Amino acid sequence: MAREESGPILQFAPFQSSVDEGFWHRLSSLKLNKFGIDDSPIPITGFYAPCSHSQVSNHLTLLAESLPSDSNEESSAETIARGNRNRCSVPGILYNSNTWESFLALDKHSLLKAEAEKIWDDIHTGKAVENCAALSRFLLISFADLKKWTFHYWFAFPALVLDPPATLVDLKPASQFFTLQEAESVSGACNEWRNSSATADVPFFLVSLSSDSRATVRHLKDWEICQGDGEKLLFAFYDPCHLPSHPGWPLRNFLALICSRWNLQRVQFLCYRENRGFADLGLSLVGEALITVPQEWRDRQFAPNAVGWELNKGRKLPRSINLAKSMDPTRLAISAADLNLKLMRWRALPSLNLDTLFSLKCLLLGAGTLGCQVARMLMAWGVRKITLIDNGKVAMSNPLRQSLYTLEDCLHGGDFKAVAAVKSLKRIFPAVEAEGVVMAIPMPGHPVPSQEVDRVLEDCRLLSDLIDSHDAIFLLTDTRESRWLPTLLCANANKITITAALGFDSFLVMRHGPGPFNHVHDLKAETLESLSTGMDNLAITARDGRQRLGCYFCNDVVAPTDSTSNRTLDQQCTVTRPGSAPIASSLAVELLVGILHHPHGIFAEAEISNSNNSGNTELPLGILPHQIRGSLSNFSQMTLVGHSSNSCTACCQTVVSEYRNRGMEFVLQAINHPTYLEDLTGLTELMKSANSFQLDWDNETDDDNDDNCVEI
Repeated sequence: MAREESGPILQFAPFQSSVDEGFWHRLSSLKLNKFGIDDSPIPITGFYAPCSHSQVSNHLTLLAESLPSDSNEESSAETIARGNRNRCSVPGILYNSNTWESFLALDKHSLLKAEAEKIWDDIHTGKAVENCAALSRFLLISFADLKKWTFHYWFAFPALVLDPPATLVDLKPASQFFTLQEAESVSGACNEWRNSSATADVPFFLVSLSSDSRATVRHLKDWEICQGDGEKLLFAFYDPCHLPSHPGWPLRNFLALICSRWNLQRVQFLCYRENRGFADLGLSLVGEALITVPQEWRDRQFAPNAVGWELNKGRKLPRSINLAKSMDPTRLAISAADLNLKLMRWRALPSLNLDTLFSLKCLLLGAGTLGCQVARMLMAWGVRKITLIDNGKVAMSNPLRQSLYTLEDCLHGGDFKAVAAVKSLKRIFPAVEAEGVVMAIPMPGHPVPSQEVDRVLEDCRLLSDLIDSHDAIFLLTDTRESRWLPTLLCANANKITITAALGFDSFLVMRHGPGPFNHVHDLKAETLESLSTGMDNLAITARDGRQRLGCYFCNDVVAPTDSTSNRTLDQQCTVTRPGSAPIASSLAVELLVGILHHPHGIFAEAEISNSNNSGNTELPLGILPHQIRGSLSNFSQMTLVGHSSNSCTACCQTVVSEYRNRGMEFVLQAINHPTYLEDLTGLTELMKSANSFQLDWDNETDDDNDDNCVEI
């Protein structure tokens, strides 16, 4: 066929590269722990996809999984999952030099030629038809300066040079090339090809159009099947380029395959591009090119020239990147830990306030079964500042249920739980700002000897200071009386307070309501100042006309007292079904996150799962209950509401006022004389009245009315 000399030369948009930080991190690990001074070439895998945006081209990307794993000397290409529509795998080779001098001394011409010869050989043997991704084979040379965490690298995308070059006959948007019927059929066939796990990552294919405008997409090996009479045939490829006037780089070697394998001189090609995951024929291009097959190409021993070294800002220079900060393991751990939270904000939870979570200060009272689980859940939600209080030591029975401890923590009498838990948290996530405080919580019903008064009062002051300096408090201790003083202090300081308590096969998780003096308009400035800047978005406003939610003690009619003396072993230990603690702990943390993201914060009204206002679409995390009670024996869970009591021994106005007036003197009296709280709150009189209350039962029955009842 005569060559049209007047046509313009067909030009191609070069491939662009992108390297994820995880790739350099794994390369560093392999270099230090496995390769050593061995600078043998390393098989790697790159990934690319069709262009999906009219203004931005897709890059060939290297990820951590592009490299072999630490335990596998072979390329990771064998283990990479196939069928990912967004990651077409491309084979590559990495030459990592030991020194900067050896990197500069690499014979780049010879390396490029060697890779081009592999492509040429794949074309002649037919391997490129069976595994067409080999047409986009690439080369990477690098030098990793692990002292400075600086990486120097240079990509090459070998392309066989046609001599004379191909000329362009026509190039236009695919929507202008096809008829409406053809366009609809081509789009449907391409979408089906892309949505199939067997073909989604096959980047070169054939599109044939029959005389009745029906499109069929086939593998390259089916070329002969497409030679029917009246069929229009296009050679299609996933085009990473977005430019409307140039096809992408993969077309170069594709044309070399077409003219060498099938001896074609006029080729129609489809530059397949997408929009939102579907074929976009307005962005895709259809072109026609004329090719003169060089006579030398018929000689199997002949090797065409090749080009392909990536330019750096228009110059033939390597690139470099300094990851001194981000490659630090702690910083990399932060990036990895935050990934799930950041992905939440893409679609599922755009309103997720990461700044609040990152700056939140949480105080955990108890570092046992509940405390360990709550600490881990908090870290999963992005909380970085955690303080644990406990005076116990790790026992041999603890590690199986308390997830932060190991056998080593039990030896030599056992480490303090608060200390061992902090060490474990930092091993799990080095960036956590964790602190352990070894102290006992003063409790009503446990009288203080005179010689211990100063120490106990000091513990009370320390606990008060810790509560004042934190934003959210978790009550996770295993006795009722140990929750009294923290509840009082939290009510006084108006802190977000979450209680979790376990029975044998049941659990309670609840949030305490605001304190009695912070539920009205005249809020004191010092109350607001106690909140960290990360809490500024929480509403500290009055909820006039509505009763505040109760605390853990609001439903009790007796003051907390000693619950540990004269108890058998099973009563002294927290004997629960192992599954209770993880469930309760998770719910406790989820409850906290719900409060943080509610517009009324600690003042939010309680919702229950069967209420009319449940499932409020304006609340991204769903309802915000007051109490959650669960039963493993029934595999059930219910949400309840309990309002504050005027006779509560921990949070009522009378008790908090007495604490504000008398301070630690009041606390000491409550500890030494538990009935004092009952006298102060009126519970003593209430119980006397209840004992003397007489009911006059009406023994007469009315057979005509079965609905009679006694209303109290």
